[in-house]
Amino acid sequence: MENTNITRTLTQKLTDNISLVLFGKEAVIKTFLCAFFSGGHVLLEDVPGTGKTSLVRALADSFGGDYKRVQFTPDLLPSDITGINYYRQHTGEFALRKGPVFTNLFLADEINRATPRTQSALLECMEERQVTIDGETMPLSDIFMVMATMNPLEFQGTFPLPEAQVDRFMMKLHLGYPDLAGETRIVDKICTGAKGGTVETVATLEDVRAARAEIDAVHISPAVADYMVRLIRATRDHEKIKMGVSPRGVVAMTRATRAWAAMEGRDHVLPDDVKALAIPVLAHRIITRTGSSLQLTQSSEALIEYLLTKVPVVLDK
Repeated sequence: MENTNITRTLTQKLTDNISLVLFGKEAVIKTFLCAFFSGGHVLLEDVPGTGKTSLVRALADSFGGDYKRVQFTPDLLPSDITGINYYRQHTGEFALRKGPVFTNLFLADEINRATPRTQSALLECMEERQVTIDGETMPLSDIFMVMATMNPLEFQGTFPLPEAQVDRFMMKLHLGYPDLAGETRIVDKICTGAKGGTVETVATLEDVRAARAEIDAVHISPAVADYMVRLIRATRDHEKIKMGVSPRGVVAMTRATRAWAAMEGRDHVLPDDVKALAIPVLAHRIITRTGSSLQLTQSSEALIEYLLTKVPVVLDK
């Protein structure tokens, strides 16, 4: 195939643009873009004030896309997300009021504060890319992404996400605190009277579609596919893992590694691509046999790191 590097060029443009408002987080931005290019959803677990909302808004502004944010609370209803048919008294007819999920980027802020009934309203949206209201099914945009946030330190007034919903997120990411240089830039921007860098529109929806078309042509060799599957199957056999990665995880890893390779300017996937994405794509899909909920994420990531050292790459297939 003739590699035009559409995805690599677009990645650099978007990363540079988003970095104007999210300082010192280029690595996380790149991984986030990998999920976006491959059509996946992201669960972002971090403490408040680290720039989660800024990340999604900056991405939407960068390609001129539509962006909606909903603060999840216990009294939020499913119809507040998907929409509702309401009665127009002056016409005597029912009309559809579409919910905020009809967008390109949907931010579910503190998703675990809503009830399971409301959380489940996102299941069809995330998996089938459609919404059903009163028996009528309507498609969502072909460029649609859910980013949900959770605070890892607060458990009162929250409802844990069921495994079936967590599994629908392609990746689980952590922004973390900015480094010294990044946090110093924040102070400088405030002192100079600026709110941050200016995010401009540097791409279009058509650019995103072109990048996805390029990703669809990325090749995975039998040897790399074998390594990927053996790594995932190893999560089902480890004595400390109660539930391993599901076949949906295989699909997610396949899509993510192809996007990562295209972002690097390649038309084929390498074992290093699998290793680079193993933790964000696989760690949240396993359930460990031991450890408290506070230690769950950390222990899951440690187990994936351990399996990466134990599963060999065999290139002679």
